[in-house]
Amino acid sequence: MRASRLVSILLLLQTRGRLTARELAERLEVSVRTIYRDVESLHAAGIPLYGDAGPSGGYRLLDGYRTRLTGLTADEAESLFLAGLPGPAAELGLGAVVTAAQLKLMAALPVELRDRAGRIQERFLLDAPSWYRDAEPVTHLPAVAAAVWEEHALRVRYRRWKAPQEVERRLEPYGLVVKAGRWYVVARCGGQVRTYRVSQILELHPLREERFARPPDFDLAAHWEAYRVEFEARLRRGEAVARLSPRGLERLADLMTPGVVTAARATAGPPDEEGWTRVTVPIESVEHATGEFLRLGTDVEVLEPPELRHALAATAGALTALYAGRDAPLGASRDVPLGAGGPASRPARQPGAAVRRITWKRRVTS
Repeated sequence: MRASRLVSILLLLQTRGRLTARELAERLEVSVRTIYRDVESLHAAGIPLYGDAGPSGGYRLLDGYRTRLTGLTADEAESLFLAGLPGPAAELGLGAVVTAAQLKLMAALPVELRDRAGRIQERFLLDAPSWYRDAEPVTHLPAVAAAVWEEHALRVRYRRWKAPQEVERRLEPYGLVVKAGRWYVVARCGGQVRTYRVSQILELHPLREERFARPPDFDLAAHWEAYRVEFEARLRRGEAVARLSPRGLERLADLMTPGVVTAARATAGPPDEEGWTRVTVPIESVEHATGEFLRLGTDVEVLEPPELRHALAATAGALTALYAGRDAPLGASRDVPLGAGGPASRPARQPGAAVRRITWKRRVTS
C-alpha cells in the first residue's frame, strides 16, 4: 500500500507540476504527516524532489525529471473502461484502481495531450443514476462481478415481484449492466439467458468449482438492447387513444419512456382545428396509465378505453372535492412541469399578478 502511494506521489507531481502537502494528502486520502514521511522516503531514494516554502509553495520534481513507473497493471488496464463512471466503479470495488490507472495514463501522455485530457476531466462529468433515487444496496455486486470475470457459477436466493417471491437459482453470469444507477446481471439459468437485478439478490454462494464456458459470440450490448425493447413491449400490452395539445405532445418525451414516445408519435395524425393531435399510446394497465396521464394535466384528453377515461375523471373529481374551498398556491396549474426528469423551476410571476400569502397548517394525527 505504501509503495503504491509513493508511486502515486511521483505521478501526481509529474502530471500536476506543483502540489502542497495538504493537496497530496487530500488526493491520496491520508494525513499531512504521512505525506511528510513519504516525501522524506522519496528523498532518501534519490528522487529529485524538493519543496518551496510560502503561500505559493509546495513540492515539485526537478525540471526535466520523468519517472518511468507508468506501466499499467492488469487490473488498472481493465478498469479504464469504467474511468468515466466513478459511482459504478466504486460499487464494484474498483474506485482506487481506476484512479491509479488514470493517473498513470496521464503521466505517460505528452504535455500537450495531458493538458487537453485534464481540461476534459475538469469540464465534463457523467452522472449515471437518474433523479430522485437513492443508491440501491448492492452488497453482492463484487461477488457477482468476480463470477462474471472468472466464469464460475453462483447459487443465489432471489426476491422477485411475483409469487413465489423468494426463489433459489443457479446462475451462470455472462455480464453486468448498469442502467440508470441500477445493476443487472445477465445470466444463463435453466437453459435460458435471463436478467436479474443485483439488489434483489438476498443470499449468494460462489460455486468456484463449477466452471462454465461463456459463448464466444455472446454480445452483451446487443442482448441488453433486445431485452430492453422486448421488456417494454411485454409490459405495455394495452393501448390508449388520446388527444394531446401542442404542449402535451412536447412534454410527452419528459414524462414517458423513449419507446412509448416513439410508438405514440408514429401514430400521430395531423392536428385538428384546435391544434390537438390524436395518438395511440402503449399502456401497462389502467391504474399505471392513470398516473402517467395525470402528469400531463389539462394537456391531454383520453378517449379510449372507457375504463381509463372513467378512472381519470374519478381521480380529478376526488381531487376537486379534496381541495374545494381551500387556498392553493398561485401558479400550481399546468404551467408547472410534473414528474420531469430533473429539477424544474416554477415559471416567473407575470407583471401585475396578485400575490397572496399562503399559510400551511400542519395536520397532527394521534
